[in-house]
This record gives sequence, C-alpha cells and structure tokens, in this order.
Amino acid sequence: MHHTPRRSSVTLALLAVLAAAPAVAAPLPETRIAVTLPAGFTGATSGRLLVFAEPATPQNADAKSIDTAEFGSSEAVSVAARDVAGFGPAHHVLIDTQETAYPAGFAALPAGDYRVQAVLDRNGDYGYGGRGAGDIVSPVTTIHWPMTAPATIALDPAIPVAATERPISAEGQALIAAAKPHLHPVDFVSPSLSAFWGRPITIHAWVLTPPDYDPAARTTWPTVYEVGGFGSSQKANVGMAAHYWGFEADKSAPPMIYVLLDHSSLGTGTTEFADSVNNGPWGHALTTELMPMLETQYRMDARPSGRFLTGHSSGGWATLWLQVAYSKVFGGSWPTSPDPSDFHDFTGVDLYAPGANFYHDAAGHPNPLIRDKGKVVASIESFARIETVLGHDGGQFRSFEWVFSPRGPDGSPMPMFDRVTGAVDPAVVGYWRDHYDVAHLLAAHWPALRPDLDGKIHLTVGTADTFYLDGAAHRLDAVMQRLGAHAQFSYLPGKTHFDLYARGDDKLALMKDIAWAMYAVARPGTKRPAPAPAPAPSPAPKP
Repeated sequence: MHHTPRRSSVTLALLAVLAAAPAVAAPLPETRIAVTLPAGFTGATSGRLLVFAEPATPQNADAKSIDTAEFGSSEAVSVAARDVAGFGPAHHVLIDTQETAYPAGFAALPAGDYRVQAVLDRNGDYGYGGRGAGDIVSPVTTIHWPMTAPATIALDPAIPVAATERPISAEGQALIAAAKPHLHPVDFVSPSLSAFWGRPITIHAWVLTPPDYDPAARTTWPTVYEVGGFGSSQKANVGMAAHYWGFEADKSAPPMIYVLLDHSSLGTGTTEFADSVNNGPWGHALTTELMPMLETQYRMDARPSGRFLTGHSSGGWATLWLQVAYSKVFGGSWPTSPDPSDFHDFTGVDLYAPGANFYHDAAGHPNPLIRDKGKVVASIESFARIETVLGHDGGQFRSFEWVFSPRGPDGSPMPMFDRVTGAVDPAVVGYWRDHYDVAHLLAAHWPALRPDLDGKIHLTVGTADTFYLDGAAHRLDAVMQRLGAHAQFSYLPGKTHFDLYARGDDKLALMKDIAWAMYAVARPGTKRPAPAPAPAPSPAPKP
C-alpha cells in the first residue's frame, strides 16, 4: 500500500489555503502597568495618573526623577496618562501605556532597559507648573522593554516631590533674605471673582517696598504691577522680587513699590488678569478691588502717572491687554516678549486665513513653535500633543482658550483648534479677535482710546525670539504706525525669549532700563545716574 501521494496532495492543498489566508499580525507586547498606593493611605486618590519612561543610560542612572524635557520638545522621554477616580479596594489601577501617550504608545519603544516613574497629579495643574505640592510620586524603577506581563510601580506618599521649579542660587537666597523685611504677602479674597465662581477666590501677590520706605512719611512711591511668564506662581515670584530689591538697594534702579501678581489659576492654567467668560473678571478685580485696597495700606502713588505695568511672555501679553482695556488706570506698559498681540501671527500662524490649520501650513509643512539659534526644536503639533497627554487643562494652548474663548454648550471653553487635525475654528477665532487681539482692538477703537493710551506702550522683543513672538510685535507696531499712535517698539538683534534682558555682563540690564523709564514718567526731570566706573586694575606686583 502506498499512501505517500495522498499525504502530499493534502499537504499541498493546506499550503495553498495558508498562502491565501491573510497574515496574522504578531501580538503587541504587554503595555499595561499596575500602579499601586499603600493600603493605609487616606488622602485623595483621584487625579491624572502619569507614567514617564526614558532609556536607561549611565548618565541618568542616579537621577531621582523623570520628567518631560523643557517645553515638552524632546522625545527622549515618553509619557502615558489616564484619569483615575480612585484606586479602589485593591489599591491599584492599571494604566495602558498604549492608549494615551506621547510621542507614541509604549509598544513602539525599542527593546531595552527603561527608567520609569509614576506621578499622580491630584491638583490637575501639571500642564501649568509641572509636579509639586499635592502630587504623589513613585521611586524611579527599571523595566525591561518589551514586557511579557504587566509591571508594578508603587506610589509612595513618603517621597518628597521635587518641584519642577528651578532651584534658587546661593546669591538669590542671600538677596531674598535681605529683601524679606520689605516683602509682604497679599492674599486678597475678591468679591467679584468669588461671586463669579460661587466660592471664595483669592488673588495672591507680593508687595515689595523700597529700601527707604517709611509708612509714616508723606512721600509716595511710584508703583509697578508685574506679571510673570507662563508657569510662574506666588512662590516663584519671590526670586523676581529679590532681584528688584537688589537693584534698588545698590541704586542701579530707582526706588519704587513693586506688586508681583500671581496669575496662576488652579486647574485652568493662567488668568492673565484678563476679564474672561471662563475665568472670571480678573481685570476688573485687579483695578477696582485689589489696587484700591493696596493703595490704602501702602504709600503708593495712586495716580495713573504713578502706576505702571510690566511682564514677560504671557505676563507681557497680560500687561499689554490691561493697558489697553484699562487705559485710564495705568500710566504705561512695558511688556517684554509678549504672547501674540496680533492674531494674524499667532506664533507664526495666521488664525484668520481661510481654512487655517494650526498644525500645518498651506503646503502641509509642520508649523514650528520653538527655535534655538535658527534650528526648529518643536512643532506646534508636538507641543499640543504632549499638552493633551499631561492634562485636560492648564497647558499653554488650553490656557489661551480658558482666557480667550467663548463658553461652549458643556460649560467649558470652546477649543480654538481641533487637537487631532489642527483645523482652526473660525467662529472661535472671531470671538478671540473681538475681545483679545490687541492690534484689532486698537484699530477698531483708536479714536476713543487715543486720549488715555497714546504714548503708553513700550514693547521689547528679540529678533530671534524662541517662540517667534517678534512676528506679532512687528504687526502690532505696523498697526500703531498706521493709526498715527505714539509707541515705542524695540527689537533686540539676536536676542531670544530667555536672554532678552542681558547686556554685556549684566544679565538683567533691561529690567533696570525699564525701571528708569517708568520713573521718568512718574517723576519728570529725573536723570538716570551714570554707571559707576569700573575699578582700576591693581598694579602688577614688582619683581
């Protein structure tokens, strides 16, 4: 009996069927991670759960934390996220690092060892200030990728959370100690903001009085209202206050009172001290509630010619908008590198263009957001994507919407652009234009604004601004020139967003220039003293 031919025909038939069948994809590696909390933990366990991963190298072996690179521009660190309502009776939750992640789901990670850390953001403010008080972190652990089973990471409430803020130098600490007797905290419960939110809302600030301040004297001092950049807070503003103190103490800046405003808003990002249908009437609260209260407690020059505004980046936009919206209140605004003041150039994108797309230009090329020495560091799309992973609110783009956008049917700010496609919503942009495009507001209302605003805007930006903010400044400048308005626009060659203030060996020279310019408005005829001559070099020792 010969059975071989039959078996051969069956084999050939089976091979033909397999060849015709679709290929079966290789299974994805395990991408879930179990995150635990101690059984006895009694604090809040809801929030945004984040898992960070970076390739393990000898250079980062001893680092105690893992975080996204500054601006979220680096893809060396991956992050995955999910919202958790609690950790349940088992005191653990599973996070699938393939679902909501940047720059991609963790299944795309090359094989190797990775340092991994989990963070529970309980305040919902990671997108604004990074990790800090209230967050719970895990130790950094090493996981080999790809995983064959879910790994486990334990959050440890006993681990101190290293804040994202930059550490203060020894010199800065000394300045803070010297300024402390003249540095006064302000925690003012605003009636109008509290009515808007239906709960007590506090405006936080610092008041810094000059070295020769005497509360019993008849003398009054010009007052500067300063708003920090995106990510600043009352705690972080202490360092800036110390710098102002140092300038006044060594006479390199004139004696004035500084009010350093905290424009952070828990959960929503920044208020910009702008009146908003989402954040509330922050400009109104500042000018009609906080300022009158301060002027009764401190020897402030309570005239428009004695009140000034300054701020950098987002704070620059805030002080520019406040000067326009409350032009009768303030005697001048000195914004530096302000966020876009003409939305025809919103970090390089014309929001008014037909079919505008925030992510890509008309040819489909990525719109850049961050540059360094001419090199593009990050695109708008990559920045928006990581912002969405880190949190629902609080990031830079979502903060713009909390300030600028109309309120949507669900009660939250309407998005200006689609987070998946980048498509710009022209209806939302129209609302932005009518309320917050400074160039448009000036052009539309200049005859009414001129008597109280002409000559009060003094803007400085670098020609190599990191976020391309010089483009909008040029547009605002052109609009004001067409209006015949008097304004001062300074473009510092080669300066970026972060070295704008430096000149020669003085890293904060521009701050002193601005202080003297303000003082000249408040105290006409005052001349800035000539800088002290450099000390003569010591004679060479005789041989």
